[in-house]
Amino acid sequence: MKKTLKVGLVVAALIISMGNADASIWPFGKRNKKAKGDTALVDSTATKEKKSKAKYEKLFGKDSGCVTAKGDFMTLHTVGQKVYAELGNELFGRDVLIATTISEISDSSVGSVGYKPEKPLHCRFVKIDTIVYLTRVNVIPDHKESPAMSEAVRRNNMDPVLMKFKTACLTPDSTATVFELTPLLKSTMAGLSPIPNKSSDGISTKITWDNDLFHVGDAKAFEDNVSIRTYHSGKVTQTALIFTLKKDAPTTAIATRTILLLPEEPARPRVADSRVGIFLSNRTTFDAPSEQSDTYSVIHRWRVEPADKEAFERGELVEPAKPIVFYLDDAFPAELRAPVKKGIERWNMAFEKIGFKNVVRVLDYPKDDPQFDPDNLKYSCIRWLPSTTANAMGPSWVDPRSGEIINASVIVYSDVVETLHSWRFVQTAQVDERVRSLRLDPEVRDESWAYVLAHEVGHCLGFMHNMAASASVPVESLRDVEYTQQYGTTPSIMDYARFNYVAQPEDKGVGLTPPALGAYDYWLVEYAYKPVPEAEDMWAEAKVLEQWVAAKAGDKTYRYGRQQSERIDPSAIEEDLSDDPVQASQYGVQNLRYIMAHFDEWIGDEVDTYGKYREGLYNALVKQYNRYVEAVLLNVGGIYLTSTHAAEASQRAVPVSADYQRKALRWAMKQVDDCEWIEDEELTDMFRLRTSRANVVAYNHTLAIFKTYKATIFCSHIAEEGNAFTLEDWIKECSAWVWKNTTAGKTLTPHERMKQRLWVNTLLGVATSKPLYSSASLTSLAEEAYAPSVDHIIAFDLDESGLVERYADEFRKLESEQGVGAVAALLAEANDAEVSFGPAGYGMQSKVNVKVVDESKTYFYGEVLRTKSLLEKAAKRASGITKTHYQTLLEEIETSLDK
Repeated sequence: MKKTLKVGLVVAALIISMGNADASIWPFGKRNKKAKGDTALVDSTATKEKKSKAKYEKLFGKDSGCVTAKGDFMTLHTVGQKVYAELGNELFGRDVLIATTISEISDSSVGSVGYKPEKPLHCRFVKIDTIVYLTRVNVIPDHKESPAMSEAVRRNNMDPVLMKFKTACLTPDSTATVFELTPLLKSTMAGLSPIPNKSSDGISTKITWDNDLFHVGDAKAFEDNVSIRTYHSGKVTQTALIFTLKKDAPTTAIATRTILLLPEEPARPRVADSRVGIFLSNRTTFDAPSEQSDTYSVIHRWRVEPADKEAFERGELVEPAKPIVFYLDDAFPAELRAPVKKGIERWNMAFEKIGFKNVVRVLDYPKDDPQFDPDNLKYSCIRWLPSTTANAMGPSWVDPRSGEIINASVIVYSDVVETLHSWRFVQTAQVDERVRSLRLDPEVRDESWAYVLAHEVGHCLGFMHNMAASASVPVESLRDVEYTQQYGTTPSIMDYARFNYVAQPEDKGVGLTPPALGAYDYWLVEYAYKPVPEAEDMWAEAKVLEQWVAAKAGDKTYRYGRQQSERIDPSAIEEDLSDDPVQASQYGVQNLRYIMAHFDEWIGDEVDTYGKYREGLYNALVKQYNRYVEAVLLNVGGIYLTSTHAAEASQRAVPVSADYQRKALRWAMKQVDDCEWIEDEELTDMFRLRTSRANVVAYNHTLAIFKTYKATIFCSHIAEEGNAFTLEDWIKECSAWVWKNTTAGKTLTPHERMKQRLWVNTLLGVATSKPLYSSASLTSLAEEAYAPSVDHIIAFDLDESGLVERYADEFRKLESEQGVGAVAALLAEANDAEVSFGPAGYGMQSKVNVKVVDESKTYFYGEVLRTKSLLEKAAKRASGITKTHYQTLLEEIETSLDK
């Protein structure tokens, strides 16, 4: 590349970082070539226009075969397999978003129709001489307004150049420039590929595109955007953690590319507060009070402004100047359309509380609107995807300058029907006759679908999950008819609270679902969308918002609990209910036992001849049982986390009380000792050949109990003196449980021998740093005490791809070899997880290193010696298999200590 071109690229990048500069002008003045003397060799205006018209006619005239889509922002000309863009010269340097949406695909496992696999590119088209450049915009950090400071900040945040386009010609009147856009449409760079090379939900996808198979489809142009449909083919390789799912599989996708002109004046940003769960974008400022660089965040929200400001100020309900409109996919089953609309539009109740009416609207796909395109960035849609995936999601895309939501769509995968059925059955069948069948009763179906869509549209409005919401509800209130009918199961539908598994069979009339909207949901809408007209700017507005949040600090109803990768806070987890997880889980287990006793009565052979549906529901029931035990065990070593400001710092990290940790541990132990009910042979004998579920459950829960020792170490480290449940306390509890029948001189059952093997294995694995049985190895535990195990990942659906559950046995083997947390680490790596805990950019809870306070080897070595002495005495008085079992454990201990 010549040096002159290199210099041109650098200067181009410098120019486009000057937001208001005329980016079509060379920075050192117009480059007019001079002849000898002072006469400029420039064409006259008439000559220029004549040449432009001739070139334009040659490219796009009636004999060219050109198809033109004319728009106010940009005009597109398609000639064969080339696409030309015509952009007014005054629009060069303006901010645009370029989005890629999957319109069709040959393999739904690598992409979802209607989904944007990556966030839109924030770009500008910049023209220098005869070259048009596409640059990615760097949002300039805040700084003190002075020419020198502005120039310094600009120079350190120039916009990188992504690609260039050669100018084809000017329009006949020279007011617009025409350049070939095809390279952008063919590009597979990040942000433009319909199937990006990336990792998500534990799956790594790599695709090699074949440009010979690229094809240009229809192009459309509108007032402020254009869209082009393109066909892409290539070969996909997918890996799931340690498995190859497909290799060089032929794949074709049809993509819709939207280039959207952003408003010249961005919306006013609203500063985020880490005590309120709203999606956000991070910002940097060089104008902080500390006179050094700092970070803050702005929330994601739609631009909701009153159409009639005077009426709004008078306190009247007014419509927004621009409503939030969702278009409902024609493919949605007819019977679901009404509950879907009802669930989405319930958010209007919260907007009415702050003075707006009819903000959120749901319309059917237009039948006679030629501009409508569900894949265009201008339209937000509720999409129905026939798929074996049992999920739904509500992604949104924003103007990076302000956090204004530009587009948000809900993707609903058809098999979420199965998930709703299993949830309602295993959580409420004990009290709700309507769910005791192979299909959901229409009334139950409608209320369940309304909840799902309301939750997902909550995401579309900018709201994050609040996993702590349900923890504010007293457990006994969930059995109270009046309370549950008024408040539901949780103060927020943005929690994963699901349905009322606490309600007992005799609790007739009790509410079983989350509320239409909870108190926290109303608060989210107020914080994000209530206008603050008295504030001159975003920082004056932030002071008002600070007062709003401070007024609710300490009220558990409004506490925000972020989603966690490391399972530290037992009150902020998925799929749980109430402020007392032990009692709630006890109620849940009682209900599962009731359901098991009535399985064949409710779903018999006459409707399920081969037991297929009963097996699916039975698996869901076992998973629900595992969830109850895992939720309780999180309290052992658990720490309540609350995002606070300095005045509330004492509440930032509060250990679960020693008494409650002990109570939780003993409850989990009792479940291991009393889980035979889960293997009802009359029911399970019709299922496929497998090991007894009772044995599997007991084994896995025993391992889960023994895994809690590291969390106990850290929790006791930060606990106040006198309120610590120490590692020594933990060992005493486990030892008493494991050796109860040994000290009583009783013959052991297979179940008890299993517990003792795993306990000795745990002790030796830590004390000698070498495991004896790989299936129970805890030596190589991840350094983080709170890493979720394979069974915890499955119980709480932390792996949305379902891969961990599908290959559970293989992942358990990997975990046994590499330590609890190994699979969680793989998931985090595969998802490019970024975790943090702070006021700006708050996301999942960060990891905690317990290694520096871990004295477990010393304590466990002492317990090994005590265990050796106990076994020597027990072996002398025992007989049969019990005696042999003790001798085997002794040999393992002695061999391990010798080594």
